[in-house]
Amino acid sequence: MAEFTMPSLGADMDEGLLQEWLVGPGDRVHKGDVVAVVETDKAAIEVECFESGTVGQLLVQAGTRVPVGTPLAVIEGATPEPRPARKPVATGSRDKHTRHAVRTSGSPTPLPPKPAAEATSAIGAGPLVRHLALQRGVDLTAVHGTGPGGRITRADVERAAPASGPRVRATPYARRLARDLGIDLATVRGTGDGGAVRAADVHTATRARVERPEPERAGARGPEREQQGPVAVPTDSAREHRTDAMRRAIADLMSRSKREVPHYYLSTTIDFSASGEWLRRFNRGRPLSDRLVPAALLLKAAATAAREVPSLNGYWQNDQFVAGSAVNLGVAVSLRQGGLLAPVIRDADTLSPDILMATLKDLVQRARRGRLRGSEMSGATLTVTNLGDQGVETVFGVIHPPQVALVGFGAVVERPWAVGGMLGVRPVVTATLAADHRATDGAVGARYLTAVGRLLQKPEEL
Repeated sequence: MAEFTMPSLGADMDEGLLQEWLVGPGDRVHKGDVVAVVETDKAAIEVECFESGTVGQLLVQAGTRVPVGTPLAVIEGATPEPRPARKPVATGSRDKHTRHAVRTSGSPTPLPPKPAAEATSAIGAGPLVRHLALQRGVDLTAVHGTGPGGRITRADVERAAPASGPRVRATPYARRLARDLGIDLATVRGTGDGGAVRAADVHTATRARVERPEPERAGARGPEREQQGPVAVPTDSAREHRTDAMRRAIADLMSRSKREVPHYYLSTTIDFSASGEWLRRFNRGRPLSDRLVPAALLLKAAATAAREVPSLNGYWQNDQFVAGSAVNLGVAVSLRQGGLLAPVIRDADTLSPDILMATLKDLVQRARRGRLRGSEMSGATLTVTNLGDQGVETVFGVIHPPQVALVGFGAVVERPWAVGGMLGVRPVVTATLAADHRATDGAVGARYLTAVGRLLQKPEEL
C-alpha cells in the first residue's frame, strides 16, 4: 500500500488546489497514468501516479487546497518508490477559495466511494480516457480501440460520442461545477486560455444570477422572460486574479533567487553561419510544419555543452552542489495571458534537433492550453530562455532555484564580422549565462559558453 500525495510542481510551490479527481475507488492505475488535476498559482497541471495498483480511498475532496506532501489517496497493492522528503504540513491549513477543509494531522477522513459503475476500470483505457467517456456518455465496452495493443484513445471516445451541438471549452472542474450549480456553460464567457471556461467564471456567473432583481430571476412573468433564461455577466476579474497570482509566485521565487543566490553573468557572441547554412540544407524541400528554426540547434547545443561541463547542470542543496543525473532542460514559455512556465525536456542532450523541435512545439502548445503534466513541471537541471523570436538580442536571466545556472539566447542578427583578417557581414547570436557563484566561477562559465559556440560551428554533429 502506498500514499499518493500532493506533488511539488516547482520550487515555488508550497500548496496546490486539487481541482478534480480523474479516478475513483476501485480503479486500476498504472505508473504514469494521469489521476488528478492540480491547480497551482501558475497553471492547472495533470498529475500522474507514481505507483501501479488499485485506488483504495480518496482522502481529499476535489476543490480543496492542501500543502505539498499531504496524502491525497491510498494506492493498494503498490510498492512505493523513494520520494523526496515532504515539506512540513501546517495544522489548520485551509483553502482560501472554498469552504471545504482538509485534516492535516492525524488520520485523514476518507471520501465516500463512487458508485460501482463509476469505479469500474475499463480495460485498455487510461484514467483520462475513462473520465472523458464518462463526460460524453460513452460506453467504453462498445468502443473499438485504435491505440497500441487495442488501447482506447481520446480520439476513439470523441468518435463514439453522440452528436451534439458545439462543445463549450471548459476545464473539467468548471464543467462539473456548472452542472452542480445549474449553470449553462454556453452562457458563460471563459477567461481561460483560448476562451476556456474556468471555475472562477462559473462562480462569477452564479453570483450574477443571484444578484439580478427578483422579477428577472423568476423567469416566469411572461414569454419574454421565459425565453431569455439565465444570462451570465462575466467580468475580467477571474483572468486578472489568475495573472496576479502567477506574477506574485514568479516575483516571490525570483526575489528569493536574487537575494540568496550570488549571481555572476557572462556573455559571448557566436558566429551562426555554419548553423544557418545547415538549417537551410535540412529544411530544403520540407513542408513548413516540419522545418527547424534556430531554437532547435540552440537548445541542442546548450544541452550538449551541459553534458561536457556538468558543474552547471544540477542543484545547490544543503550547502553543496548536487550534479544532475541527466540533462533535463527547463524551457521558459511565455503565456498569452501573461506570465511564464518552464516545462522540462528530459534527456535533451540525447535528442536529435528535429526531435527536440517537435518536443518543444508540443510543450509550448500544451503549456498555453493548460494541458501540462506534473512530470513535465519538475526535475529541470538547467533552464534556457530564448527571446530571439521577440527581436531581443541579449537576455540576462535570473536563476531558478535550486538550479545553479540559466542560459539565454537572443535573436540571430546580421553584424559586421572579421574572419581571417577579412571583414564581412555574418549572422550571429548572443549567448549569455547566469550562474551561481557558490557552485562555479567565471572560468567554468566561460568554458561552457565556449563549448556552446564550438558546437554551433559543427551543427551536423549535434
